[in-house]
Amino acid sequence: MAKEKFDRSLPHVNIGTIGHVDHGKTTLTAAITKVMAEAGRADFK
Repeated sequence: MAKEKFDRSLPHVNIGTIGHVDHGKTTLTAAITKVMAEAGRADFK
């Protein structure tokens, strides 16, 4: 059975963070997600 074609109607971006331990990678990622959520483009938990 053929798989359903993937719908690419929404933009998608992968962002990678590299850095030392305890230098704010998680904080930065949370801040970006919160700003995107306020703009209606992400879910912030």
